[in-house]
Amino acid sequence: MQLLSRRSLLGLAAVVDIAHHSRPTPVAAKALASRHALPPRHLETLLQTLVRHNILKGVRGPRGGYELARERRRITVGDIVRAAMSDASSEDEPAPVSTLVDQIIAPAVNQASQSFLAELDQITVEDLCRDAERQHVFGGTPANIDFAI
Repeated sequence: MQLLSRRSLLGLAAVVDIAHHSRPTPVAAKALASRHALPPRHLETLLQTLVRHNILKGVRGPRGGYELARERRRITVGDIVRAAMSDASSEDEPAPVSTLVDQIIAPAVNQASQSFLAELDQITVEDLCRDAERQHVFGGTPANIDFAI
């Protein structure tokens, strides 16, 4: 069972991909979308969210694209997940009106969510890049791991 949203997983894949490919030039959204089989417009809103949260930096111009706003060892998985979740539109779904939810279920789930995010804060983009490079996800000897979402 996957606890992270598709948007969070995509955000993680995008940031790790950019961390790996943005040297020496920024990564174009089209290239990123192509590597992950996504329409560029779909990805662009998420990338802009990551820029607003100081995870990515947008670079304008003919060789523009995205690069990390901070060192990859200073960006955690928790940072990326929080950013991706911050703009997720859940206002369309009605919230339950229930004393059971308000007093028992929501506090328990919130506490579990905080624990989960605290664990994700222990994993950095550096850690994920190192694992991906070790397993040749970005090239070299093919691995059985696929970043496509």
